Formats: sequence, C-alpha cells, structure tokens
Amino acid sequence: MHHPLHILWRDEHLVAVYKPAGWLVHRTGLDAGETRFVMQTLRDQLGQHVFPVHRLDKGTCGVLVMALHSDAARALSQAFEHQATHKRYLAMVRGWAPEAVEVDHALKPDDAPEDAPVQEAHSRFRRLAQLTLPEASDSRFATTRASLVEATPTTGRRHQIRRHLKHIAHPILGDATHGKGPLNRWWAARLGQQRLWLHAWQLTLPHPVTGEAMTFDSGLQWPPAVMPAVTPGDMSPGPAADWQQLLTTLPWEATVPQP
Repeated sequence: MHHPLHILWRDEHLVAVYKPAGWLVHRTGLDAGETRFVMQTLRDQLGQHVFPVHRLDKGTCGVLVMALHSDAARALSQAFEHQATHKRYLAMVRGWAPEAVEVDHALKPDDAPEDAPVQEAHSRFRRLAQLTLPEASDSRFATTRASLVEATPTTGRRHQIRRHLKHIAHPILGDATHGKGPLNRWWAARLGQQRLWLHAWQLTLPHPVTGEAMTFDSGLQWPPAVMPAVTPGDMSPGPAADWQQLLTTLPWEATVPQP
C-alpha cells in the first residue's frame, strides 16, 4: 500500500493532485516493474473511477489533473489538444542559463523513425536564480554552476521541456536521457537522491462544465523565504518537501530583472 495522494482541489467533475516523482500516471508495458500508479491509487482513494486527460513523465512531480466522469474527460482532453491550457514548470539545469530565451525547435517523437516528419515545438524559459558551488563536478572546471529556470511550453510535445533545454546546452539535472551521466551522479551524491529535477508548478485550464479558468498550484513558492526549513530525510512538511529542501539549502542568487 502507498501513502494517499495529496489532493490540491476537487469538485464533482475533476480533481487536481500532487504527483510524486517516480510515479507513473497509469500502467504501461514500457515499465512493467513499477508498482506506483496515480490513476489506480487515486481511484482507490476516492472510491470512484478517474479519467486521465494529460500526463507527466515518471520523473516529474507536481500538478496533475484527472476528470471524474467521461464528459469532463472529453472537455478537458479537448482543452489540452487545442492548447487552451497554460503550464508553468520549474527546472534545475546545468550551468548558468540565459536570463530569458524562447526556443522554437521542431521535434520528432522520441521513438519515431528517421524519416518521420518533425512537429512544431515552442517553449519559453526564464532564469529565476543561479548558483556557483566551490566544488568541481568536472576536472576541467574548479566550480560547479546551476540555474533555476521557469519553463513555459506553448506546445505539448513529449519530453519537450527536457529536449529544448538540452538543445540550448542546459539539460535538466538528473535527466538520464538528455543530460550528462557523471554530472547527474555528482548532484545525486550531493543532494542525497537520484531524480529528475523538473516540477509541474502550475496549471491553468477551463473548467469542463462552467468554462471558468481554473489555476492549480503545487504550493511551491519562489523566493523561498516564507517556506519552512526542511532537514535532510524529513519529508513531512508537504508533498514538495524535496524541492523545498533544494530551494532553501542551496546558495541561490536570485536573477535581477532587467529594466
């Protein structure tokens, strides 16, 4: 048995939950050994069927919405399909990322054949903070740099944020597919856990019945001055405690917006 999922918001039409890192949204033959599934856990927790309308990668944590009946599922799926949603993510990436950059770089599905057509893909990135540690993760450099980046995808291609950040040479730390293995292992040893540092921070979408714009927030705040300190191994303050620890214990320097 797994711990109950943290419910962010619920009515009779939809439910927003916090998806933990390492959980799949639903069962898949591509990861047959996994036992943690949001869909099945939430169904048992609520005592009713739930309907997936979008997905987060296994390694990504944060806001996930599911419909509670088929009509709501149809309306919400159409909202995602027609890009009537707004998504904000938070990522910890290698190096000092640009203060602001737009990436318009078409992508093929990861498993597509070589001659498959590319699909339009567009993302916006904004650096919120950066840090420099006086420790070498690579023998060629005396220090290690990282950035905290807000990511806003305007299209919905699979692994889009991860692939676009790799495209601009600032892969997400912990990304085993698009990042650097030695650097990922160095950060995992320093932070005490191996994971993808990508967080679904906020999701805005039209309510499936009223059409009202609904915004669901993971509860993670930046800057973190108002957040309680979290000691290593203590994940009790909330579902995003690992990210809280990341934000409060590392020496981040906030980016000063340009006039």
